[in-house]
Amino acid sequence: MSGTEVTPHYDPMIAKLIVHGADRADALAKMKAALAATRLSGIATNLSYLRQIIDSPAFARGEVFTRLLDGFQFAAPVVELVEPGTYTTVQDYPGRVGYWDVGVPPSGPMDDYAFRLANRLVGNGSDAAGLECTILGPTLRFHSDAVVALTGAPTPATVDGAPVAFWAPLKVAAGQVLKIGKATQGCRTYLAVAGGIDVPVYLGSRATFALGAFGGHAGRPLRAGDLLPISQSAQSAAASFTLLTPAVPAPTALIPCYENRWNVGVLYGPHGAPDFFTEASIEQFFATDWEVHYNSNRLGVRLVGPKPTWARTDGGEAGLHPSNVHDTEYAIGSVNFTGDMPVILTRDGPSLGGFVCPVTIAKAELWKIGQVKPGDCIRFRRLDFDEALALEKAQDRAIETLTPAPRSNGGRVLRAPQGTVSECVLAELPASGGRPQVSYRQAGDKYLLLEYGEMVLDLRLRLRIHALMQALKADPVPGILELAPGVRSLQIQYDSRVIGQQLLVDTLLALEQGLPDAAGLKVPSRIVRLPMAWQDTATLDAVARYRQSVRDTAPWLPSNVEFMRRINGLDSVDTVRQMVFDTSYMVLGLGDVYLGAPCAVPVDPRHRLLTSKYNPARTYTAEGTVGIGGVYMCIYGMDSPGGYQLIGRTLPIWNTFLKNRAFENGEPWLLKFFDQVQYYPVSEDELTQMRDDFRHGRLLPDVTETVFDLAAHERFLADNADSIAAFKARQQGAYAEEVARWQADASMSPDVIPEPPALPDTDAEGDPVVADISGNIWKLLVAVGQTVRAGDPLLIVEAMKMEFTVAAPSDGVVTALRCQAGRPVNAGDALLFVARA
Repeated sequence: MSGTEVTPHYDPMIAKLIVHGADRADALAKMKAALAATRLSGIATNLSYLRQIIDSPAFARGEVFTRLLDGFQFAAPVVELVEPGTYTTVQDYPGRVGYWDVGVPPSGPMDDYAFRLANRLVGNGSDAAGLECTILGPTLRFHSDAVVALTGAPTPATVDGAPVAFWAPLKVAAGQVLKIGKATQGCRTYLAVAGGIDVPVYLGSRATFALGAFGGHAGRPLRAGDLLPISQSAQSAAASFTLLTPAVPAPTALIPCYENRWNVGVLYGPHGAPDFFTEASIEQFFATDWEVHYNSNRLGVRLVGPKPTWARTDGGEAGLHPSNVHDTEYAIGSVNFTGDMPVILTRDGPSLGGFVCPVTIAKAELWKIGQVKPGDCIRFRRLDFDEALALEKAQDRAIETLTPAPRSNGGRVLRAPQGTVSECVLAELPASGGRPQVSYRQAGDKYLLLEYGEMVLDLRLRLRIHALMQALKADPVPGILELAPGVRSLQIQYDSRVIGQQLLVDTLLALEQGLPDAAGLKVPSRIVRLPMAWQDTATLDAVARYRQSVRDTAPWLPSNVEFMRRINGLDSVDTVRQMVFDTSYMVLGLGDVYLGAPCAVPVDPRHRLLTSKYNPARTYTAEGTVGIGGVYMCIYGMDSPGGYQLIGRTLPIWNTFLKNRAFENGEPWLLKFFDQVQYYPVSEDELTQMRDDFRHGRLLPDVTETVFDLAAHERFLADNADSIAAFKARQQGAYAEEVARWQADASMSPDVIPEPPALPDTDAEGDPVVADISGNIWKLLVAVGQTVRAGDPLLIVEAMKMEFTVAAPSDGVVTALRCQAGRPVNAGDALLFVARA
């Protein structure tokens, strides 16, 4: 059963397989078929051993005796991890597709160009699973003969100590050891093995999503001692590929140059000037050499550069910062402004959030982001749709044929289509009768973002989006791959090689004009009652961690709930608590913080608490924590970063192995669009027991089927218009008072992040020990005056969510420290000094 944990005290026999047949040959055939169909993953077993015994001629002849196995030559088709490297994972291409609307990222290789070429060089299909190695590669022992290829960031690589080449097929014999060293340029190295790495498929892919703890090998980066099976089937070869016999190396012209300055092609949009940014700010964005921040990884690449100038003072109902919008779906490769800091959202990034994105990286250029490392610089250049499509087709052709593609001469700059507010907007359909205005925004060369109505929260808009989704599902448009709704938006992912951008826009414009008025719509809904422990230990611990590691003063500190009381003009924190437990939260989007996490809004406007989001965001939030940001409620589906104000904790809303029948139809997410979540209070001890029971299927949530009637809801709004207006007026007054408070005390502004005190500039004797990567000092392991030997660990630098140990270059004495825990450092900075003994 999936998800079964094997303790150290288990009986070594997991299962016994017995077959019978008309004679030995018949029984033997059935046993071979049964063993071939048996899958055991996550732990090492003797399954391959049994398959080879059954296949041996001696066993087939019935020459079975006690000492047969003494001379049996077993070649296990596995790769053993002797040393794992810093962050080595199993990935496949294109990854886990079709689940963006519920917050499951595709994962897969960060540099898909190098990964796909590696598979091509060994004769695999592009979907075969391989290894992605970050900065420092693994040491691997092969237990059977194999053909492999190394691509991506160059590293010193050896087989049994002898150097080996990249970008070419390589035969490795059983027993040999392949050692992949530290990247000298770039960031990620790839290893393909002929046949592919044979790990389980989860939600359609073998790709590792470590944050969600699924996919790949045991849902995590690899560890020493892991055994990775090599697929013995050629079925992974895609129809468009031919197995190469013999495999051939890649031409030099196909091998990228990995440097520390990157030119990356992007398409403008979905959010630009003049509606979100000023024109000057967009010009500045394209003219800036953005530095890659040390806190970058597979989730996103943070950039350091000038602060933007905004066309708005705030985000209105969506949040207090001008970068805030009502939660919308993100495109892979979009540059997302979380406050004033841009982050490139990558293959493990979030699908839904409430921040603007001025540009989106072209599909054929996205591989470059997989190779940037802390301290590198990125300059963005504008492409149009036609050039982005040409680049993608040329890249596909180069990989398939191993023929160099012609180089691009740079992009053309498109101007706004006539009648639209921005160059980002490809078309606009004006409001007419009961139909709201619709804007068709460019979001790279693979996505369109449709935005409905004014930038306000209106459930009528979300039901209009639902009507369009139903129409597209009833009569599919060739080339449309996925529909992912936000609060007042719909993101459409499409294959631009099948349907062009303009044809897609024209098709959607025609379809929109034929939709019925949303006023009479009714949608299926469920009342889902969940327990919540208010301000529990896990919730308060996340806030405490933030104060310790990120910033100690902010309007929402020390108490998120007190901040919510103050900014909404409520009498007491008990009033905040009672309002939360009285509210029915309607789910408008899923995946707000990954894995089915709801973006839910109070149905009654008088319950819509308005808050800002953390700036900068937290690095940790416990799974099951309940937060409020803007006017939206979210339940965190896993341990993850986050920015919502935290109020308590509830049940897990994601169940990887479907151990509770509340998770229906093979779907590991609990909630659905238009569910209405209602909380009831429980103690922390009660919740702990309920969480365990729920996780293992012993507790079911209280769910009632119902229907949401938009017309009835709008009658409710009309009947209570006066009290709703009074609530909003009080809220706006409290917000104005809070802003005045920030202006009076600049240290309390959400946008002011205190800088740590500067280190003293001291003279020092001895040799400097310098950082070879930009990062943050995680731990200092030595003190001034301490004697060290060559190779002793001196300190640990954290970068890209990984730890890099800095070792002593020689025997000696530490004479001075030029760094301290919690402080950032740049590559080349002197960290400390060691006087040689």
